[in-house]
Amino acid sequence: MALRTSNIFVNLPIKDLKRTTEFFSSVGFEFNPQFTDEKATCMVIGDNIFAMLLVEEYFATFTKKDLANAHKTTEVILALSAESREQVDAIVDKALAAGGKASNEPQDHGFMYVRSFEDIDGHQWEVMWMDPSAIQG
Repeated sequence: MALRTSNIFVNLPIKDLKRTTEFFSSVGFEFNPQFTDEKATCMVIGDNIFAMLLVEEYFATFTKKDLANAHKTTEVILALSAESREQVDAIVDKALAAGGKASNEPQDHGFMYVRSFEDIDGHQWEVMWMDPSAIQG
């Protein structure tokens, strides 16, 4: 039987909790106050998808490795689905208006539309829409 899990928590190091929370609030995300303090916050991405945004010093207590500088290296690309092309544009436009920066040119493959941005800590996010009729069941 294949492994299945009910939730995903992506942990990301950040520099400034207040500034990062303001950035993602501007994009439209909400936060779970039960898992928020002065060192971390839990950003709700979906019903079972969360990003734990951890101040770098706190994040470092979970690993023996050096932290990547996301402004210089890509440690991960976080890809989110959207319900339409318009929603892709709305999300990315909000991120850019809040201080993020475009990380790649938009990609339009007809059946799939993708735009990307870097958040204020340098993490790369991809927002994509795919035509449901293009997905084989």
